Amino acid sequence: MAVRITDTCISCDACLDECPTESIVDNDDNPTGEDIYYVNPETCTECVGDNDEPACAEACPTEGCIVWDNPTTSGAVHNEAVVEE
Repeated sequence: MAVRITDTCISCDACLDECPTESIVDNDDNPTGEDIYYVNPETCTECVGDNDEPACAEACPTEGCIVWDNPTTSGAVHNEAVVEE
């Protein structure tokens, strides 16, 4: 279980400060070599038990940038962007 940051990321840093497990790294430290922020799936908890949805998604100004697939987290849709209405 982990959130994923898509290529629509604008590298604004909003998610970095909000992650309670410090699982997000910027594009300079992305182990995949992609030029986007990266979420470590080993440490990301999708904020289960802490928030109703991942804190990074709540802080992100780019709609649909952060996706997750935990069915117990509100608003989650398997591998699809969550769009708030």
